[in-house]
Amino acid sequence: MSAMPELSPQFVTDKNGKKTAVILSIEEYNALVEDLRDLASIVERREESSISHEQVVAELKKDGYLQD
Repeated sequence: MSAMPELSPQFVTDKNGKKTAVILSIEEYNALVEDLRDLASIVERREESSISHEQVVAELKKDGYLQD
């Protein structure tokens, strides 16, 4: 997940000056969508068990992805 992007929104207002919509650059929009997807994945996986860093390293070495 990336750091909160610096946003430069532009607002659409109605005849009374009330903000009704926002316009973002495509880069800002894509960054926000990516962050939302990352957060959704975190929420979906929050109940999964975890393994230690040492166990991950050992498994990667066993499978030949890391050297001793």
